Amino acid sequence: MLGSTHGTLTTTSRPARVVACGERPGPAVHGLAGDADDVDVSGRPLRSDVPDLDRFFRPETVAVIGASDAEGRPHTAITRRLIAWCEHAGARLHPVHPTRTTVFGLPCLPSVKDLPERIDLAVLLVGDPLPVIEELAGSKAAFAVAFAAGFAETGPEGAAAQARLAAAARRSGVRLLGPNTNLNAFERFRDDLDGPAIALVTQSGHQGRPVFALQELGIRLSHWAPTGNEADLECADFISYFATRPEVGAIAAYVEGLKDGRSFLLAADRAARHKVPVVAVKVGRTEAGARTAASHTGKLTGSDQVVDAAMRQFGVIRVDGLDELQDTSALLARARPPQATGVAVYSISGGTGAHFADLATAAGLTLPTLSAARQHELHQWIPEYLTVANPVDSGGHPVGDARGRKIIDALLADPSVGVLVCPVTGPFPPMSDRLARDLVDAAEDTDKLICVVWGSPVGTEDAYRTTLLGSSRVATFRTFSNCVSAVRAYLDHHRFTAGYRSPFDGAPRVLSPSARKAQELLRPGEQLSEHAAKQLLRAYGIRVPREQLVTSAAAAVRAAALVGYPVVMKASGPQLSHKTELGLVKVGLTSASQVRDAYRELTDIARYEGLPLDGVLVCQLVGRGVEMVVGIFPDPLFGPTVTVGLGGTLVEVLRDTAVSVPPFGEDRARTMLTELRGRALLDGVRGAPPADVDALVETVLRVQRMSLELGGELAELDINPLVVLERGQGAVALDALAFCR
Repeated sequence: MLGSTHGTLTTTSRPARVVACGERPGPAVHGLAGDADDVDVSGRPLRSDVPDLDRFFRPETVAVIGASDAEGRPHTAITRRLIAWCEHAGARLHPVHPTRTTVFGLPCLPSVKDLPERIDLAVLLVGDPLPVIEELAGSKAAFAVAFAAGFAETGPEGAAAQARLAAAARRSGVRLLGPNTNLNAFERFRDDLDGPAIALVTQSGHQGRPVFALQELGIRLSHWAPTGNEADLECADFISYFATRPEVGAIAAYVEGLKDGRSFLLAADRAARHKVPVVAVKVGRTEAGARTAASHTGKLTGSDQVVDAAMRQFGVIRVDGLDELQDTSALLARARPPQATGVAVYSISGGTGAHFADLATAAGLTLPTLSAARQHELHQWIPEYLTVANPVDSGGHPVGDARGRKIIDALLADPSVGVLVCPVTGPFPPMSDRLARDLVDAAEDTDKLICVVWGSPVGTEDAYRTTLLGSSRVATFRTFSNCVSAVRAYLDHHRFTAGYRSPFDGAPRVLSPSARKAQELLRPGEQLSEHAAKQLLRAYGIRVPREQLVTSAAAAVRAAALVGYPVVMKASGPQLSHKTELGLVKVGLTSASQVRDAYRELTDIARYEGLPLDGVLVCQLVGRGVEMVVGIFPDPLFGPTVTVGLGGTLVEVLRDTAVSVPPFGEDRARTMLTELRGRALLDGVRGAPPADVDALVETVLRVQRMSLELGGELAELDINPLVVLERGQGAVALDALAFCR
């Protein structure tokens, strides 16, 4: 047991604290990645390489290759639409076709080589865009769009064809959108709407239609990027670009798969730095969804747990449905920052208020109890027998006269209230008409957010269609659940960005001395023995028990005397993953005779099982604590990721883990612990003392540094159990597995 007579692991032996990646925020610099200062210690970029997409969305010159005006041809309608779009945008359009002299009355050029001027945007209406991309190299075209399908979404042959297309685009200097995309980028956006706009990115054009239709509800849209297969330009490029557009209030995205995990994180980081919310539907929560997404766009959906964690780390708001994407994006685009985090619920029915309060509280929203003075004020206009503590039940009648506006103003005046929600489950004219008008008028006089849930299934009422939707200051919803999730996202976003410090600013750029020590221990293509894996941990300052590796019973006895009884003995070899199940661990040995017998038994079992050993470990017996697991595992999109969770022999059963994508700082490491279902164990339960959470966080950060520096050589690491001792006593890695690449 851990104690003074058996060599206590004291806090004075704890290594110096590792500075977490991102812990010291630097200036928010944005530029092109490439030089030594723009890559981390793993060689991955630390800055977004943001293309200048102005020439794509606002081109002055457009070439349509394969233009047609022949009746019945599929490209004819597209050509006509592009001509109309260019006329509206003030762009010069050049049709290109080898056998036509004119298209819709415009002079038609026989080939790309005949274009009379530099082209901002080339639209490729051809089945095989590869030769055209190669021809565009001489025209110095900035952007090209390839609509053709039959590439990575079809399988290996299509993927190879797409790779050739991407390579041709790189050689030509043309930035390519597509293939397998559509005309959504050339939609006609309403120009009679004002206020912050939504910029839309979709990998499936049809899935963006509901967001595009928000314009009919008075919500402005500024851009639509249908990225398709992303042979070159990807959703991250557009998110990075939109994040600094002054007209963009929120970015809405429909994502089936990510082309590159790091580029997505850099784009999300850029948006977080500029406090621009990104709301995303990300397909792939289930195997069926991931499989369908792959066949649709040919991209990896990635491990959903990792994608989800990465989005949370960088403030991307993940929603499930397109209706949530609409509602949440619209709210975040237009709402001003909150003055308080409290939500007040105001309704004409106690049942309605209770129902909404239930949903809001379950979602983590705070419904503050109004002060006695505020309740007394409200009872001037609301009968005494009705509850006004929050939710506030008016009983109905006050909304039909001057009392209604006074109630609204009193709630908005409360300093604890940042959001006022008025759920209207069904219209009750003329009082509901008056209520809607009072809410709209009040919204014009306050910086606080007012939300209305209009529950009528009809939706044709004048109070809804004209009064509420006619206001840019009131957020209107059709369902309780969408209102709750949007308000939560709104408060979470502003809380997140208020304290955001980019982890990329402080990411390590130079290998540490620990890395050089560790690299000497790695064995390419092999699993390290427990002893070697613990040496790897030692190199990074992660505590392990006092132990010695021995190869004889006599040496084991001498080692036990040095380590201090009682001891633990374990077989150590490169092929041992589950030693306990094989009987290769002996705990609590208290005498020399027990140590000799244990040595013989362990080596006999290993010989019988055919398991090679590098020796037997004689280890200090560490006292009780909370058993955790900390590890590194690879993700195909994001590279090495770091996990922490409840450990021990039941780790596979409990499956209570949190994951983060490096780089991250101490705040994120602590947040990982709050995501665990068993987090309370660290606080002490049933009389157990609180665990040393600081030491656990420190270990997570050291493992993260290891993942950044050794990610190319260390495939996986599993510290299990990491025993987190009583507060102030540290954390000790009792066992470890390490797999080298």
